[in-house]
Parts: sequence; C-alpha cells; structure tokens
Amino acid sequence: MTTPANALPAGTRLDEFVIERILGGGGFSIVYLAESTKTRCSVVIKEYMPVTIATRDDSMSVIPLAEQHTERFNHGRRLFFQEASTLTTLKHPNIVNVINFFRANGTVYMVMAYEEGVNMQAYIKKHKGNLSEPFIKAVFLPLLNGLQMIHSKGLLHLDIKPGNIHLRSGANPLLLDFGAVHEMMQSRQFQPNQVITPGFSPIEQLDPGGYVGPWTDIYAIGATMRACLEGVSPPPSPQRREKDTMRPAASAFKKKYSAYLLEAVDWAMEVDPMLRPQSVDKLIEALNGNCLLYTSPSPRDRTRSRM
Repeated sequence: MTTPANALPAGTRLDEFVIERILGGGGFSIVYLAESTKTRCSVVIKEYMPVTIATRDDSMSVIPLAEQHTERFNHGRRLFFQEASTLTTLKHPNIVNVINFFRANGTVYMVMAYEEGVNMQAYIKKHKGNLSEPFIKAVFLPLLNGLQMIHSKGLLHLDIKPGNIHLRSGANPLLLDFGAVHEMMQSRQFQPNQVITPGFSPIEQLDPGGYVGPWTDIYAIGATMRACLEGVSPPPSPQRREKDTMRPAASAFKKKYSAYLLEAVDWAMEVDPMLRPQSVDKLIEALNGNCLLYTSPSPRDRTRSRM
C-alpha cells in the first residue's frame, strides 16, 4: 500500500487515541488504525484531508494549499463534520458505527468501531465474480435492510459500490463511507461535491437536472450485485443510455442463478429511474422471490421512456 501524502505518523496522539498505522486514503481523507488509551480497544479514525487543496504544516495542522482554496476547504470540512454527526444517529448492525467525532489540527476526525474483515471489491477481484447465490443473498438482504433505515431517515447514501462494503465473518456486511450522504427532496444544485463512480452511479446522478431518490441507491445496489456475478464493473450509465449493449443478467447468467435473483438485478439496473423499483421494499421482495418476475422493457419501450 502506498502511504498517502501528509499522513500522520504512527504514535501520534489524537484526543484519547494513538495512531498505530495507516489503513488507506482517498481524495478527501486518510484512514488510520488507532487504539483508545482509555479502553485499549482498536478503532478506525478517518481524517478530513482533501489532498488536492490541502497540506499539513509543521504543527501537524491541515491547512489549504493556497488562499484561493480556503473557501472550498472550509466547505468540505463542514460537510465532513455533518457526515460524522449524521452517522452517529444511524445505528444499525449493517451500517458503520461512528462512536465519536471531534475537531483537532485544523480539521475533523471521525472515530469508528474497528471490525475484522475484507473489502468486497478485493473479494470480488479475488474470486473473479462467480459469487454464489446464497452468498449474494446473505450480503445484500442485510445491506438493503440497513439502506431501508437510511431512507426512512430522509437520507440517501449515493456512493454504494463494492469498495464501500466491508465483509465481516460469515459474509456479514457493513456499509461504509457516507461522504456523499444527501437529504431527499433537496435540490441537487446545493450538492457541489457530488461523488460519481463509473459503473455504479446511475444517470440521474450525472445529469445536472437529475432527480435523485431511493431509486438512485437501488441502481448502485443492482450494479454491485452484477459485479458479484460478473467480476467486473458494469458499463457507465451514460454509455448505457446512449447504446445499451450490456446483456441482461437474466440471460447472461441463467445457467448459474435463479431467475428471480437475475430479474431483480436487471430491474434495479434499469437506465430509466422510473422503471426501477421505487423503494427498497420492492427490491427485497424481488430478491426473496415474493413478487411477479420483472420483465425488461423492449428497446422500443426504452426509447419511449426517454422521450
């Protein structure tokens, strides 16, 4: 693993925690394994560090790289703080457990319970897809239950993908990274830091006038299930809207999986958001085989739906 630039060294103390090592990092944060000096329990600490616009000075404080980045840096820090605050209210066995958050070193830190396991993206890569149907149901039904709770709070995740799912022992899943969390019924124009992951973000997330809702997270869930079958990311949604050459799961994988599982994947991955399940409940019913099989619209019907 490449050490993220500006990462804090092992032995650094943050509040009651001492950093042991770096776990990873992305464009907006660095993640550490740490230990509580009070409980001696291991925790995960996520630090707001937007690498393209910030650096760390000699006092270990995170500061904007230049004056023109100050407003953007401060705005991102506020959003990170809001993410941590939101997550402390979302208590569910399949959602990452944020146990504390605090300000220090000019930035914000989020403290999460540490749990052994493996990242789903790495797991899919290792097995080249081909994950069994019992495994897929064992992972996605609890995840959907957690997502149902998120939606009931008037929130959307908007960044579901294999890399944001942690697999504990027994395929017990944990949904991670709520950095893109978004309130329902809020205009997209007030969400400047939109997170887009090709293959997993549906078309309405990329369109400036797109209307996001539960169906947006449902597409990402469907795309993640498809990756479990195929071993690769699905085609980007703009490419699918232009010319959808992706073979329906119901025909591509019919020799290995049940019809109702494959139909559920295809239904969740409809390019047109109006053709997808409009609530998590409906997708759960489909995965359990408790509703009529979904029939993919013909190319002619797809064209009409986009007019």
